[in-house]
Amino acid sequence: MNASIEHNRRAALAQLLGSRVTTLPRGITSVCSAHPLVIEAALRRATLEDSAVLIEATCNQVNQEGGYTGMTPRDFRRFVEGIAGVVGFPIDRIIFGGDHLGPNPWKKLPAEEAMIRAEAMIAAYIEAGFEKIHLDTSMGCAGEPAALADELTAERAARLAKVAEETARRHGRRLPAYIIGTEVPPPGGATHALDELEITRPEAAANTLAVHRAAFAKAGIETALERVIGIVVQPGVEFGNANVAIYRPDRARALTGALDHMPGLLFEAHSTDYQPTEALEALVNGGFAILKVGPGLTFALREALYGLDAIATVLGGEILPDSIYATMEAIMLENPGHWSSHYGGSAREQRLQRHFSYSDRIRYYWPDERAAAAVQALFTRFDGNIPETLVSQYLGRVYPAVIAGTVLPRPRDLCLAAIDAALAPYSTATIA
Repeated sequence: MNASIEHNRRAALAQLLGSRVTTLPRGITSVCSAHPLVIEAALRRATLEDSAVLIEATCNQVNQEGGYTGMTPRDFRRFVEGIAGVVGFPIDRIIFGGDHLGPNPWKKLPAEEAMIRAEAMIAAYIEAGFEKIHLDTSMGCAGEPAALADELTAERAARLAKVAEETARRHGRRLPAYIIGTEVPPPGGATHALDELEITRPEAAANTLAVHRAAFAKAGIETALERVIGIVVQPGVEFGNANVAIYRPDRARALTGALDHMPGLLFEAHSTDYQPTEALEALVNGGFAILKVGPGLTFALREALYGLDAIATVLGGEILPDSIYATMEAIMLENPGHWSSHYGGSAREQRLQRHFSYSDRIRYYWPDERAAAAVQALFTRFDGNIPETLVSQYLGRVYPAVIAGTVLPRPRDLCLAAIDAALAPYSTATIA
């Protein structure tokens, strides 16, 4: 591994993690989810590893207006801390991050109106004690091109960073660490079939840093630039509805080499869901020390829930009208806003994507009261251990752990184990 990249990565991680760890890891997993079982699984894994945990809320999930979860940043922090209390995980080892913070939730509005709302969102995140802020102003608003010029992106990012700095000082909060970027993959994965992804050019990454340095100076917040720890770039990693672009380090060699000229900075990798362990390790080796994952974890949970649904049908001898599948299909058809613009094709193809897409747009519907009730009803259908043979048939992801005796064959344990199995490759890649 390049010594300069290693030094940069360690310096940036040290700034982010502070005194939360005794041994600095190779990297850190960023868990981007608001599902309680995903949060619990992440905290349980961090407990076993005696590590800090980075949990991030995305702008569409959580904002001052509630987002699709109905939670403000303060609500989200309390929600996570409540789970930590049950698990017994120390709250001071949780790093709270804000992902894609910018005008994205309001991009259909005129730019100034969207930015005013983004400023209010940034302030709400800082007031709630979020310490890692991904500034994402790369998208156009009403009447603007889909992707903005680097200079305008940086100008808007500096505007939001200034709000963050002023809010932190006013409320006595720790000054945040920042992630910047001008070529940012879309939140939640691609909305089109993936062909050959265009990897960020080294000179483009260098320009990202240069224009942000100029914009921060113009905004009078030069000291905030010292807390920019990373840049989001495109290394050739993405997932769509039906396929995954696997990281190929040979294609990104020139990009990773750019870190030699960026002292103290790392790269942040978005959309790493579904990458195999070797690809995640190669990303970390190349300086991508923050690996973001979200849909891949709720995909694993949905897989487990549907497997349990099938097992309940086998054990009961009949298909139940209030099955998880039927319930979620009804909810998604009734409220198509979160999936209709992402899933195309025939009615059959759309139905398959609603339930089985890598993009996992179904995750937007788990907070619905009917979905939560259906999950609880499913769990209560089992009054003892589930036969190992049925775990093998329908829950292959966790079958090895069940027969090894490390996971109990009970519904909730199996769901947590499925999420943990999706998290395991990230631990392999990031722990020293």
